[in-house]
Amino acid sequence: QVQLVESGGGSVEPGGSKRLSCAATGSGFDFSSNAMSWVRQAPGKGLEWVCSLTADGSYSKYIRSVEGRFTISRDNSKNLLYLQMDNLNSDDTAMYYCAEGWGKGGTRGPGTQVTVSS
Repeated sequence: QVQLVESGGGSVEPGGSKRLSCAATGSGFDFSSNAMSWVRQAPGKGLEWVCSLTADGSYSKYIRSVEGRFTISRDNSKNLLYLQMDNLNSDDTAMYYCAEGWGKGGTRGPGTQVTVSS
């Protein structure tokens, strides 16, 4: 069973940047063999898939609204997943979760809040 813990959230002004991290632990979970994803949930809305990355980090896919602004990456030697978010806007305000696997259906961490406001 994997345990995921996100960090790096907070408040940021429109146009600003944030870098989220996700630490993966758990006996029997081989981080380097699993695709990973970021998902988010804005206030009053459902869970939204943001992006996913293959196990070896060679291929990623993003929801259209964040393409060119967000970058997902990973360090398999440290069991860490990252999300670099640039040029943030108010629509990016949400609780952000890392998730096991490709898509939004896997095990998630407790999340980290990102609030974009002036």
